[in-house]
Amino acid sequence: MYQAHGLKARLVTKLRVKQSAVILPLKTKQISSPPNKQISFNHNVTLTVSLTLGSPPQKVTMVLDTGSELSWLHCNKTPTTPSTFNHLLSSSYRAIPCSSPTCRTRTRDFTVPVSCDSKKLCHATLSYADSSSVEGNLASDTFHIDNSDLPGTVFGCMDTGFSSNTEEDSKTTGLIGMNRGSLSFVTQMGFPKFSYCISGSDSSGILLLGEAKFPWLKPLNYTPLVQISTPLPYFDRVAYTVELQGISVSGKILPLPKSAFEPDHTGAGQTMVDSGTQFTFLLGPAYTALKNEFLKQTRGVLRQFEDPNFVFQGAMDLCYRIEQSKRVLPPLPSVNLVFRGVEMSVSGEKLLYKVAGANRGSDAIYCFTFGNSDLLGVEAYIIGHHHQQNMWIEFDLAKSRVGLAEFKCELANQRLGLGS
Repeated sequence: MYQAHGLKARLVTKLRVKQSAVILPLKTKQISSPPNKQISFNHNVTLTVSLTLGSPPQKVTMVLDTGSELSWLHCNKTPTTPSTFNHLLSSSYRAIPCSSPTCRTRTRDFTVPVSCDSKKLCHATLSYADSSSVEGNLASDTFHIDNSDLPGTVFGCMDTGFSSNTEEDSKTTGLIGMNRGSLSFVTQMGFPKFSYCISGSDSSGILLLGEAKFPWLKPLNYTPLVQISTPLPYFDRVAYTVELQGISVSGKILPLPKSAFEPDHTGAGQTMVDSGTQFTFLLGPAYTALKNEFLKQTRGVLRQFEDPNFVFQGAMDLCYRIEQSKRVLPPLPSVNLVFRGVEMSVSGEKLLYKVAGANRGSDAIYCFTFGNSDLLGVEAYIIGHHHQQNMWIEFDLAKSRVGLAEFKCELANQRLGLGS
């Protein structure tokens, strides 16, 4: 989930776990108890992972988010947050005081400065691009994964917040931050890389922490991460930022200058790979060019839904009417995102999303799965997890790169014995 240049904590906490790979299944509808050495992840609006933490262990369900650093949990049960972590029941829980070096010197990158609450505990506020926010205290506790204990893992124990999607958020306990920041979960665990594969058919997938050494996995193509040495106000230096070089529709390259894809002098305009965002969002000029070309190439194939008041999720204004009796979508032009060294092809059902409860007569409403960042108030390109389906995606922190290859993720589930 793109953090609205919100809290970016960099608390350096070195924890050691055995460096063999850890496999965790992913799911969204219902999360069953994870088998040994595995954790489930789901996807729909969010990708979720089941973990346990505390002493004795409590099960929590967390949104997997490569766009965030600070992991956090709801610690105060309310009607909209029924799933919580009860820190009062954990003997290993420790609140972080304002006087600690963690609070005083390692929160300098927080856009909203930390404060001291009435109990002299370190208080943090996180805000996100979808207008949701949470706040509470920084704390540490023992996370349990793959039969290993991770004592002293730093996270946010949040007691208040605002959600833009209460129904979806009520199904989870919190968020697990997986970006490159020193406070992120993957950094604290000490893994140099991680990868995931999201199924396009049954809302399942796998998350793998560590090296993916499988004979059935073909070599990945890599694109280097974009890094800057000078801090810029709107550039997230710990995001997985890649170099978007162009966009094509059925091979026709959109007539956009190279500068359209480059961050400006303030850092605005970076391209981030974000598992915490569902769809893909482009800055205004690129979105308009893509929308116009897709409209042009689908004329006579799709019927546009022309209602100026209908904008799906506030940023997706290209929608179509498709007869509900049609079981499959008509052939559609593919959209290719061209990165340095690698391309991501978006085709078929990944291009259109059926909007629940928006039928018009005998027609269902489908919307184009690319949105306009400008309508979100976000000055960035965001590659969401919907377009990452049926791709093996690796985040290599050690070599500062992202790798990908097309792959039927159901096969990975079967070969690893995870099921669906």
